[in-house]
Amino acid sequence: MMLLANITDWAWASDAEWWEWDERSPCVVGIIPVIYYSLLLGLGLPVNILTAIALSRLAARTKKSSYWYLLALTTSDILTQVIIIFMGFLLQTAILARRVPHVFIHASNVLEFAANHASIWVTVLLTVDRYVALCHPLHYRMFSYPERTRKIIATVFAVALATGIPFYWWLDIWRDYHPPPTKDKVLKWIHCFTMYFIPCSTFLATNSVIICKLKRGQQVDGRHRRMGKTVAILVAITTIFTVLWAPRTFVILFHLYLGSASKDWQVHVALNLANMIAMLNTTVNFFFYCFVSKTFRRTVGEVIRSCNSFCQPPTNGRFLHSALKPLGLLDSMSL
Repeated sequence: MMLLANITDWAWASDAEWWEWDERSPCVVGIIPVIYYSLLLGLGLPVNILTAIALSRLAARTKKSSYWYLLALTTSDILTQVIIIFMGFLLQTAILARRVPHVFIHASNVLEFAANHASIWVTVLLTVDRYVALCHPLHYRMFSYPERTRKIIATVFAVALATGIPFYWWLDIWRDYHPPPTKDKVLKWIHCFTMYFIPCSTFLATNSVIICKLKRGQQVDGRHRRMGKTVAILVAITTIFTVLWAPRTFVILFHLYLGSASKDWQVHVALNLANMIAMLNTTVNFFFYCFVSKTFRRTVGEVIRSCNSFCQPPTNGRFLHSALKPLGLLDSMSL
């Protein structure tokens, strides 16, 4: 694979536009990333919307904080897919070829990092929530309830947006300076710590305590306590995040000190592959939920059936009579 240069674009660029080209990336490596991200968006966005609807129903019915955290995580995944995959890659890079003002590109950086920060730190909150629920149940019953959970989630999204602002000055990693300036080094190290090292350390510590607690677990009806569904989902989410984001973190640090994406095509290819692997994290959670939780599968089925009933016209009086019933009554009858 090799870098594809847009020489003709540079030929007709005027002097007034020259400053904009310093902000633009070279063409992506081949057509494979375009196909991959298109498929990822085409599959992941509908699946995440379906997940969000199902989780919102479960959160409203059960009043459990864990469902609100999972709903917030799904929302952040949707934002990541729209902002990073669609706006950041497919629209800016593949369709417009970065023919946009540099202010728009840097503003997109803020939204991209804010979406990433929201996703990972909501997962951290879910981890802490499960840890407190299992290890300190009395405190959990006192402090964890839906109203407080929603306020905490709103605060995390607001903080995520605020922490994304410094990345307005994030340099285009495909057309960078080597050696990188101090500002670029600081931003990249902050990114690696806030997005990978600190969250993964938290996951390792809390998950280890939770699993050890469950293994030692108290005897209940002559059996050891089994791992709960939410804990199983939590372990799956944190593990897959750790695995999928590891290549990107490693390549960023390698690129920071040992290579340049604009001069070394191997580093360019590695960064492309690492980003593709990391973005896969926004699509897989739905399948974990379906695999682990029968309740989630049943709720997804209800959502699909309700969508089908709205799309199909009533064929007889029974369906017409049901369509006039209150929504809450229909939900209770379907359980």
